[in-house]
Amino acid sequence: MHKRDPRQVRTKIVMDDEEIYEISSELYEEYDYTSKSKPQVNPKNVVSRFSFKVPSHTVTDEDGDLIVPRRQHSEQERLIEIEHSYSTGLNLVGLQIWRGALLLADWLIHHGVNLSKNETVLELGSGVGFTSIIGSMFCPVVCTDIDRGDIFKIIKANINRNQTISNHPVDVTELDFMAEDLPDKIKTVLPSVETVIAADVVYDDHLTDAFLNTVRKLLNFPGKRRVFVALEKRYVFTISECDGCAPCFDYFLENLMTMRNVKVQEETLDFPQFFTYDRCKELVLLKIEAV
Repeated sequence: MHKRDPRQVRTKIVMDDEEIYEISSELYEEYDYTSKSKPQVNPKNVVSRFSFKVPSHTVTDEDGDLIVPRRQHSEQERLIEIEHSYSTGLNLVGLQIWRGALLLADWLIHHGVNLSKNETVLELGSGVGFTSIIGSMFCPVVCTDIDRGDIFKIIKANINRNQTISNHPVDVTELDFMAEDLPDKIKTVLPSVETVIAADVVYDDHLTDAFLNTVRKLLNFPGKRRVFVALEKRYVFTISECDGCAPCFDYFLENLMTMRNVKVQEETLDFPQFFTYDRCKELVLLKIEAV
């Protein structure tokens, strides 16, 4: 896998004399994830191939029991293929794969041994299902997002495509951050949820408000659980300050810190990197807990 010049791709499309800009994840320009597999949901989509090595002592069988390595320090070469869009408008960026999902997948592989087969991981804003599929190596996962842009069809196609990876079921259901209340299906499963995960959900202030409101509902629901949020600070240059700033991240953090009865901790990123990507200094993993 060879490295390319990192840059974000911005494509201009002209429709009815109106300029519409689409963006592409930097991942596709940093490394070559090209797969020969064909998309199943939309012929305009692409399929990316991500290889990773998993220490055998972190892998569980279908009953949730640890697989004992045959020799010390042995590793298993694994492969996950994901159908996704190459570029989208800002409202459908969940149809792409971003760096935060790979960081969260690394964290899941490293800490998966600590997840009980009796608990369920809940993912918010799952996008095309990449991180949920990785999580299903260790325990059942509820994969959620808002149902638009064929996203549920793509998630289910990706789950079927990667059945050799999943040791536990992945249940796909809708959870809209803008909804007034949590869906009944989510409330039913929450007693078994101790770990909630989300990646790359901070890119719009209005959506950030709704996401934090959802986090508040989950933490206030009876039972003890923790929320892990992986994201990348995205800097822009401002003429007024003559400096770079990360306005979406700053807005998220400021509003997160105003939440009552929660503890926020930034996790160290010293766990192993199992996937190939640039683990840049702008990546952040936060843990949010009720106190």
